[in-house]
Order: sequence, then C-alpha cells, then structure tokens
Amino acid sequence: MTSRQNPVDLLGNSAWNAMAFVVAVVLNLAILPFVIHRLGLAAFGVAGLVTACIAPALVFSNALGMSTARELAQRLTPFDRDDARRLFSTAVMLALGAGSLIALFFVVAGAPFARLAFHLGGPAADDLGLAFALAACGWLCQSVSAIFLALFTARQDYRRLAAIGIVSTVVATVSMLLLIPRAPHASTFLGCQALGFAIGLLAALAWSRGSIGEWLAGPALHRDALGRLVRLGSWQVAAQGGALFAAQADRYLLGALLQPQFVGFYGVAQRLEEAMYIGILKVGEILFPFFSTLQKEAEGRKVDLLFRSSWILNVLAASALGGLIPVAGALLHVWTGAEVAAEAERVLVVLSIAGILGSSANVFGFYLLAQGRSRSNAVIALLTGIFTLATSAVALPHFGWVAAGWSACVGMIAQMATIVVLLRRSFDLDDMGARVLHFVLMPLGSGIATALVLRYGLERVAPDLGPSWWSVVVVGALSAATILAVAVAASQLGPYRTVCRRDLRAIIGRFLPLGAA
Repeated sequence: MTSRQNPVDLLGNSAWNAMAFVVAVVLNLAILPFVIHRLGLAAFGVAGLVTACIAPALVFSNALGMSTARELAQRLTPFDRDDARRLFSTAVMLALGAGSLIALFFVVAGAPFARLAFHLGGPAADDLGLAFALAACGWLCQSVSAIFLALFTARQDYRRLAAIGIVSTVVATVSMLLLIPRAPHASTFLGCQALGFAIGLLAALAWSRGSIGEWLAGPALHRDALGRLVRLGSWQVAAQGGALFAAQADRYLLGALLQPQFVGFYGVAQRLEEAMYIGILKVGEILFPFFSTLQKEAEGRKVDLLFRSSWILNVLAASALGGLIPVAGALLHVWTGAEVAAEAERVLVVLSIAGILGSSANVFGFYLLAQGRSRSNAVIALLTGIFTLATSAVALPHFGWVAAGWSACVGMIAQMATIVVLLRRSFDLDDMGARVLHFVLMPLGSGIATALVLRYGLERVAPDLGPSWWSVVVVGALSAATILAVAVAASQLGPYRTVCRRDLRAIIGRFLPLGAA
C-alpha cells in the first residue's frame, strides 16, 4: 500500500477488521447473560477484579506489539529482511523472557493482593489463586501472540488477522458453554478466555510459518534492535499506563469501596460500551501502518489525510455509540434482566458519552505513533489518566455508585483539550482551529446532543414501552441513523463541506454494487 492512497481506499482493510469485531462482539455479548446467570454477579465481579489486576501487564505487551509492528512496517523489502528478523527475534525474546516474569509475579502475588485491596472473601473468591494463574497464563499467550500478529499488521494483512481473532473468540465462547455449567467459578470463566488466547497464539504461529516463514527467527537479543524497540516502547509504556488508569480507575475504586456485584454491574455496562468503542477502533486501526508510510510526505498532505480520516471515524463513532444512549435501559433489560438494567442504565449512558468524546483521540493517536512521536501519545494518555483517576478518587467516595462513569467523561474532555494543544504545536497552519472544529468537535458534539434529545423524547413519548429485542434493535438503528444524518448535515455548514461530501460519495460508491455506484 502506498502513501498516495485516499483514506477511503483503506476501507477494504477496515472491512476485515470490522468483520472480526462483529463476530467477536456478537459472541461475547451473546454469551455474557449465560455467564452471569451461571456464575452469579458476585463471581462475575470477582472475575472482573482479577482482570483489572492483570490489566497493568497490558502496558508491556501492547507497547511491545505496537513498537514491533511500526518497526517491521518500515522494513518490508527483501533488502531489509535480515534487519526485520533481528527485530522479530528480539521482540519474541522480550515477550517470552520479561512476559514470563510478569506472569509469575501475578501467579504468586495476585491473590493475596486482591484479598487485601478489595476485601474479597466468601464462596465467590474461593478459587482466587487459580483464577489469577489462568488469567496470567492467558495474558502471556496474548503477549507472545502480539509479536506474530505484528508481522501481519506490518503487511496490512487484515484478512489473516481477522481469521486468527475469530478462531480465538469462537474457542473461548464454546469452552464457556461447555465448562461453566460444570464448574461455575470465576476461574472457569478466566480459564476459557485463556484457552482462547492460547489457540490464537497457535493459529498465529502456524499461519506465519506457512506464509512468511522466511521472516521469522528464534528468540534472541540483538542490541541494535533492542535499542529501537526500547526507544519507541518506553514512551509507549507511559502512554499505555495512562490509558490503563483511565480505563480501570472506576473498577479499582468500586472494588475497594463496594461489594463485588457492583463491579459486576459496572462491568456489564462497560462491556457494551467497550464493544462498540473497540469496533470503531478496529475500523481505524488500519491507519497505523498506513500513516507509517507517510514519513516523507509534505505537511499539507499529512494534515489532509489526518483530518479527513478523523472526520469519517468521528461520524461513525458518534452514530454507533450514540445509538446506545436512547435504548440503554431497554437494551440492558432484554439482555441481562431487570436487576442489572436498573443499576447499570445510567452508567451505560455516561460511558457511551465518554466513548464518543474519546473517539477524538483515535486517529491522532495512530498518526503520532506511526510518526514515532510516542512522547506525545504518552502525554495525552497520562493527562487523561490523571484527570480520570482524580475524578474517581473524589466522586466515588462522596457520591457512591451513582458517580460511576463520571471520571471517564472528565478524562476524555481532558484528552480532547490536550490533543488540540498538541495539534496546534505540530502543524503550522492558519486554519487549524477551523479544521478541529469541523472535523472533530462538530460530529462528536452533534452526535451527543442528538442522542440525548432522542433519549429524552423517547422517555416522554413512550415511558412505559415494554422492552423487547425487536423494539431495541429498531429504535437503536433509527437513533444511529438519525445521529448519522445530523452529523452529515452539520458537515455541510462549514468551510470543508466539499471535502466531506466527496469522501461520503467515495464511501458510498465503495459499498454499493458497481452498477449503482
């Protein structure tokens, strides 16, 4: 793929990412009511707390995977093969060596720490040690797998990436159906997830050996390769750390202050919002290797691609996440039951708003990372994490469960402000403010406002409407379509309406039959 491609030409790769996401989200959301019914909210909350404790390890694995993908994306020619092999072997060595030590730490210290920090006890936490062991093994498989997946990411081979992700999700889901009824424990749920990660690792290994085996190499440390990975990865660790605190702050404090079932309520709402948010992220993920090829392009070309890509994804995010807001209560009711809906409805609305605001960072984050500016990404993530954690620390002790999710909104607002400041420092353009307003703030703001108006209107018009799957799907789809229409209409009010209209036509032409296009 060349740097001269239009952003809409990337939709083929986005389609593979989207397909893998659709399969994953359908299976994960479909299995969750079954898991909650068989485990109970307390055990499900314990599993959520174990996952939150393991989450800091993702700082290492995600940073290493992203650094490896970026470096390999710049070494795709046969002349660079030896250098690429050294990078790959060094990354594998780091994943295995450092990853094994991290996993061992969680196996030994995870359960005692969780019992002390979250006051865990009773039948729901009887298998806490086994739960940490299985979760740590699953993370280690995921960490090593990320290095093999980086080979496909660098080549923008999203067909194979999608296939590996689908296989992993299917295995985890089927194992839950078979094993959880026989052993309804938190450790069983986490073990099934670990099994999915292990099968994903085996699939990635087998597929890479069969298609690009000449680019593989055994684990080894090479000083030059290690230096390149560490230079990029060190700041990426800081970025991942900030993002981790932003994502897990409420869960940590809820676990410390309240009973595990409240972590379960929060986890259900967050699972829905995350599913939609990650889907948007997956669609835009293909921009990372694409932006990596823009190193020698003119500044004007980079800015044009950056903001046009951002507008497309922001409109998509506002429509998809905004569609959850009017039907939040009804969706939770038909999905998990009246008890969960009563507790988690407001949290889902707040988290959906936070997800829309957070979408402003996705494209810019991929661009900064692809350009080797991990320090800027770290600043964004750390400031987001600081504001999120500070808000949680103040709000949850004073207001309790009703304040869950507030910190996410505050953190995303801080993130957006930081991005605007960094953009002004990165590009010397007179119309930077107008671009940010038109391509970033307008679609997100119009999406949030429209979603809240639709929610208020639905409550006034049909307050006693009985929830059902067909009504949730119809109202949610109509809400998303309305938000999309409003965002597109708003794009025709500014100075860049011609650019937006041209990209919309290209997108429509891409998916319509040839004759209609």
